[in-house]
Amino acid sequence: MDRRKFLIKGGAVTASLIATTSVLANIGSDFNAERKINIGIIGTGNRGNGLIPFINEIENLNVYACCDILPFRLEKGLKRTNGTAKGYADYKDLLNDKNVDAVLIASTFSTHAQIAIDAINAGKHIYCEKTMAKGYRGVLNLVEKVKNSKLIFQTGHQYHSSRLYTHVVKLIKEGKVGNISAFDCQWNRHGNWRRPVPKPSLEKAINWRMYREYSGGLVAELCSHQIDFVNTILEENPLQVMGTGGVDYYKDGRETYDNVHLIYNYPNGIEAKFTCILNNEKDGYQIKVIGDKGTIVITTNTAKFYPEGRKKQPSKMSKEVDGVSGATWQADDVDYYEPIDVSHKNPSKQALMDFRDSILKRKEPDSNVISGAKAAICVQMGLDAMYNNEIVYWKPEFDLDD
Repeated sequence: MDRRKFLIKGGAVTASLIATTSVLANIGSDFNAERKINIGIIGTGNRGNGLIPFINEIENLNVYACCDILPFRLEKGLKRTNGTAKGYADYKDLLNDKNVDAVLIASTFSTHAQIAIDAINAGKHIYCEKTMAKGYRGVLNLVEKVKNSKLIFQTGHQYHSSRLYTHVVKLIKEGKVGNISAFDCQWNRHGNWRRPVPKPSLEKAINWRMYREYSGGLVAELCSHQIDFVNTILEENPLQVMGTGGVDYYKDGRETYDNVHLIYNYPNGIEAKFTCILNNEKDGYQIKVIGDKGTIVITTNTAKFYPEGRKKQPSKMSKEVDGVSGATWQADDVDYYEPIDVSHKNPSKQALMDFRDSILKRKEPDSNVISGAKAAICVQMGLDAMYNNEIVYWKPEFDLDD
């Protein structure tokens, strides 16, 4: 089955799924410390397959089933479970399996909302990879569905779970950088972002990130993590967004941009810039939180605080290069900084551990349907700003009751 047929076929939950009382009986069920949570992986591409080894290492979690419409990807996922998991080609068959307690949705972005709604109807707890849902209506429909259920829903913004990030958030809210004036965020890479395709008919099924019908491109796949971080710090919604981008380097038929540049305006004059490009990886992933007392610079696994008012430390690496004029060469001055050291696990593994704990303890995840929805709305605003070349404003209908 190709991806397009999958999207059409998966548009509505079957009557048999709705009527399966053995499945619906799992809603609100409790787990004890000895009970393993059986997880079904829906979408065993790079991300879904990449999370299986973490699940294998986490106590109380078990990959019970895998699902993918592409047989070679499904086979790869099953191998990572050492052949112990059941395999499905149709996610609704997986949802009908009464032994599945929870699902991890790592399928095409455009399918997230419908699969999650079907999973709720089937009484499954949900870990939904970022970005949570595509389009405003998809986001709002899913929020309403989750609110009316008793199920755990966690959005896969894994840095929301990083203990380094949660510590940095605490420092910032305690005034470490002072009054925030701006965020400067980037996630740059050097590569065409394509996956190999065994035959042309599978192009869109494999490289769906290149096509607007299925994907939010760099904004949804990369910028969304940093947008979620800014939203968490400010506890505010952006007032408006403007942006630009294009297919300017990889002229290969893709529709989603190979470079994006966005500015979100938040209350109190705070601006947040987000940049992703695919032809230069200098500094890679980085977030700068800029305030009147200093700047915190965060990568995926490090954080440093650069206070205002401290002079740069001149490098000792200087030497005379012109004996006549006396001119000297010096290395770049080294900024004084304070390292922020916090012991932390891989953020993706920690996020899965947090998901487990939320199910076992029946508590709301920190990266929940509301935070996920706000990030998803911001993603769609950014896409609209770039594609339509316009300033896009936050609308009252996007206000979500926490």
